[in-house]
Amino acid sequence: MQLLLTVLEITAPVFLLAAVGFVWVKLGYEYRVEFVTRFAMTLSVPCLIFVALMRTEVDATALAALSVASFVAYALVTAAMWALVWAGRLDRRTFLAPLIFGNTGNLGLPLALFAFGEVGLDYAVVVFAVMAILSFTFGIWLVSGGGSLVKVVKEPVVAATLLGALFLWQGWQTPTFLTNAMDLVGQMAIPMMLITLGVAVARLQPSNFLWPAVLSAVKVAICVGCALVAGIWFGLDRTALAVLIVQVATPVAVTSYLLAEKYGADADSVAGLVVVSTVMSVITLPLILAFVI
Repeated sequence: MQLLLTVLEITAPVFLLAAVGFVWVKLGYEYRVEFVTRFAMTLSVPCLIFVALMRTEVDATALAALSVASFVAYALVTAAMWALVWAGRLDRRTFLAPLIFGNTGNLGLPLALFAFGEVGLDYAVVVFAVMAILSFTFGIWLVSGGGSLVKVVKEPVVAATLLGALFLWQGWQTPTFLTNAMDLVGQMAIPMMLITLGVAVARLQPSNFLWPAVLSAVKVAICVGCALVAGIWFGLDRTALAVLIVQVATPVAVTSYLLAEKYGADADSVAGLVVVSTVMSVITLPLILAFVI
């Protein structure tokens, strides 16, 4: 019972904030997803990541091990999902990227923070950064047939990660007034992303729910298994392993729908995956947290 209460205390704020966005839209109020998303990904999230890495007290060796484990986990997930898509005769451009990459930003970061505190957030931004690099290269290549390494380097999230890693490695600190300002901007990221997630889910209108439900359940099982194998393989400590599992097992991100729409894949099928996997995460993420805590 105590474990159940702990898990609910961790997950309830996440889904309540998403529900705020959902209800906001259903009441007919305006919410400009494009502006909020651009602000978050261009300024707020990079500030969050940079300050988290610069201030972290986690050993740099542990962060490096988590980075490599994250790449390996996503490699294992990719191989498994590729086999799944091939066996199910599913369209690769539509289904493969959404099944590989999860919502490590909107859901993964706040869950790690609420579940494991600042140390958990420090670990989570590493996994998020790895996912972002892979998503902006390999992920876009899967959907469109062409990814760009130059584009990845120009992404503020990636630049903030590399700069934060440099400051961590050298032991540098920005002036206090600047750190405080970036910290305030970064603190906006988590509530903004959660509310925006609720708004986006409210606006998506999938036409089919059966296959998305099956694929979402399989995705969770495969992602948990691959992250667990990778984490144990590289000897991650208990918190890092838990964060890796939670991050990799997050539901399909709304950005997968936007990419499908942009590059001519079956956006309606991806919308079904986003909505169903996100709704299912109300159950699956607490179960995963109960497993890893």
